[in-house]
Amino acid sequence: MTPLGLGIIGCGVISDIYLQNAALFPQLALRAVADLRREAAEAKAQAHGIDALTPEALLARDDIDVVLNLTVPAAHLQVGLAALRAGKHVYSEKPLAVSLADGRRLADMAAERGLRLGCAPDTFLGGSHQTARALLDAGRIGRPVAGTATLMLAGHERWHPNPDFYYQGPGAGPLFDMGPYYITAMVNLLGPVRRVNALASRAHDRRVIATGPRAGQSVDVDALTHVAGVMEFEGGALIQIATSFDVQAHGHAPLELYGTEGSLRIPDPNRFDGTVELSDKGWQPQATSHPHGDGNYRGLGLADMAGAILQDRPHRASGDLALHVLDVITSLLDSARTGQAVTLATSCTRPEALAPDAPLTRTEEVA
Repeated sequence: MTPLGLGIIGCGVISDIYLQNAALFPQLALRAVADLRREAAEAKAQAHGIDALTPEALLARDDIDVVLNLTVPAAHLQVGLAALRAGKHVYSEKPLAVSLADGRRLADMAAERGLRLGCAPDTFLGGSHQTARALLDAGRIGRPVAGTATLMLAGHERWHPNPDFYYQGPGAGPLFDMGPYYITAMVNLLGPVRRVNALASRAHDRRVIATGPRAGQSVDVDALTHVAGVMEFEGGALIQIATSFDVQAHGHAPLELYGTEGSLRIPDPNRFDGTVELSDKGWQPQATSHPHGDGNYRGLGLADMAGAILQDRPHRASGDLALHVLDVITSLLDSARTGQAVTLATSCTRPEALAPDAPLTRTEEVA
């Protein structure tokens, strides 16, 4: 397999795990990084033995086929469009964009130019979530009728040194930040969403940074920081979703799915590992036979997209999937603001399951 050249734009906190994992994927050859902060790019490049470039220089490189867009959500559109114009395939951190219109612009340009568009999260390709998918597909819980998706915590200012973008501007708030993991996990299980309804609130107008050089400084909040809603899937299942930066503690499982013959407890969709539990006559842990279930494999979706390009097949963490998830997010927020149910404007194909004997990595050893 001749690997595709990879360039990364955006050298923030999340770039570390992508850079570390790049060596796991034989489909990709890491070439360069870029950031508006030259010193940030140089630090990452030195650590990984690659080139530090400006974003413009990276896009001009002939040996870079795929751009991994790790910029802040508000920059996903601008950077993604520039990469597509330069003839590069694009894989983005979540969310795809901060509005449905922006997401459509990316999807439309990729289609017009015959380029691939992919997007995180890819945790649904991990061992625990593929195990849940296999149990569901085997009919172990019967027909899915309901479920819950719960992400509630006290806020990222507790650990992030620059948490402003979580609370201010387009793309802010827990639904944009963490909702993609939970919604994508459910779409992987159930297929696309038909309609949503929601309410939302904001507990605090200011947040105090707890760590780093800005510790003690406050951040203004204009995002809705608690969103509670219901997603009606095209197959009929009703999934309750709650995402919050306003909850100090709770006892809910991240994901639960209830069927006519049984129920599933599914681990944190922000992780690749964890134990799936099945209940038909009492909760029982299920063995995970799928790969990528014992570490942090961020980049699996990117690797699958690269393999799909080389093999001329659809990729799983696709632009269509990400656009539909973005539609769910923006529709939930629209419903909360208007007090009306919202019918989705998009749909997508349920991603193909990943076979237990189809690892995407060079080695199963990852930190």
